[in-house]
Amino acid sequence: MSNFVKFIEENILYEILAVSWLLFLWKYYLNLRQRDFVTRLTDLPKSVEGLMTKDIYEKARIYFLDKLAFNDFESIFSELCTMVYLLTLCYHRFWMWSVDTVKYCGLDDTNEILISAICMFIINTTYDIIFLPFKIYFTFILEQKHGFNKEARKSTFFTPLFFIKDQLLKFVVHEVITIPLLCAVIWIIKNGEDYCFLYLWIFLIVAALFLMIIYPELIAPLFDKYTPLPNGDLKTKIEALAASINYPLYKIFIVENSKRSSHSNAYLYGFYKHKRIVLYDTLVEEYYKPAEGEIDTKGCTTDEVLAVLAHELGHWNHSHTLKGFILGQLHLLLNIFLYTKLENYKPIFEAFGFVDVQPTFIGFIIITMYISNPPNVLFQYVTNILARRFEFEADKFAKTLGHGQALKSSLIKLHKDNLSYPLHDKLYSSWHHNHPQVLERIEAIDKED
Repeated sequence: MSNFVKFIEENILYEILAVSWLLFLWKYYLNLRQRDFVTRLTDLPKSVEGLMTKDIYEKARIYFLDKLAFNDFESIFSELCTMVYLLTLCYHRFWMWSVDTVKYCGLDDTNEILISAICMFIINTTYDIIFLPFKIYFTFILEQKHGFNKEARKSTFFTPLFFIKDQLLKFVVHEVITIPLLCAVIWIIKNGEDYCFLYLWIFLIVAALFLMIIYPELIAPLFDKYTPLPNGDLKTKIEALAASINYPLYKIFIVENSKRSSHSNAYLYGFYKHKRIVLYDTLVEEYYKPAEGEIDTKGCTTDEVLAVLAHELGHWNHSHTLKGFILGQLHLLLNIFLYTKLENYKPIFEAFGFVDVQPTFIGFIIITMYISNPPNVLFQYVTNILARRFEFEADKFAKTLGHGQALKSSLIKLHKDNLSYPLHDKLYSSWHHNHPQVLERIEAIDKED
């Protein structure tokens, strides 16, 4: 038994890589199944005839295959990067660069919190630079090819500058939020002693709630323009819908998403009696701004928008967001608990090149990103099952409010507008989708109670 344990300890790095590649190959296998499934369906299936025309179906099919190929290539590249990172002991190199930076600046090189903050900045910067070409390709080539990228319209001269500004702003906001959080996490771990995992869990719950409050108020407006929904028929009917189920509606906003994409959405947010509803301008027919040369009308009618919101209000009525948040926090607690049990396990650090030092930040990365990866994947699978159940419940709620037919037409229209491919291999869908397939949703709406 001791020889087996010794073998495990001496090969931790290779075991992590093996598990990582096994998980990757499993997902790649699912993608191959889906690609083969979609490739064979060149003619319009009878089950889809009422959903979209043959022309739209073919566009959605090609769009899906293009995205699948892009995701496969990015996933392979990411997995190879992970392998290079681990085999060349990059985390150790990043840590030593951080120590050297602190020394060069004449600061305290024994301050682990300061070194960790610099190390996180280096890791995040490296990651963003490496994967920036993928963002550029996806935005300006793949999405533009299929008519979704509004950042590349010929009428907008400064689109490259807009993209650069957007990416830089995202990076700055991310660093401003995550680095102070990291410093607080390390301080709690260093000083929490026996109840460290509990203190850390409570802190991260409070931090998550705080971010949920400030994101829509302070962060989201940095990227998109939010304006109150003007008085009119749509606003009046939304207010009436909210009042009919005692939803404490405070404000309704239209977000100018059309400047970057023609994909559409709607969501609710807010606490207690200060609930907000946000509509993408691409969702509402009267606010949709077509791209240059675009002829087809997109977006939903007033009744269809109300049906979409009735679905979202169904999530609120059934406390789906709260249930998801609680489930997520329990998952977080399990990860933290696992970390506290392995944080001083020296062979893990030695496998990553840390022989003389065991940085808290690095241990947190190794355990939560690599050691916990298999159970996290399984947890995501279970979460997807619950999320699909929540979607059916929300659809049923919208139907009970009398919006069943409008919800069906909105689902059909949104699938057409977003070129969403409607058919999927069952195994692929069970692992990847947190929403039921549109045909399943329509069938459930049509069912007699």
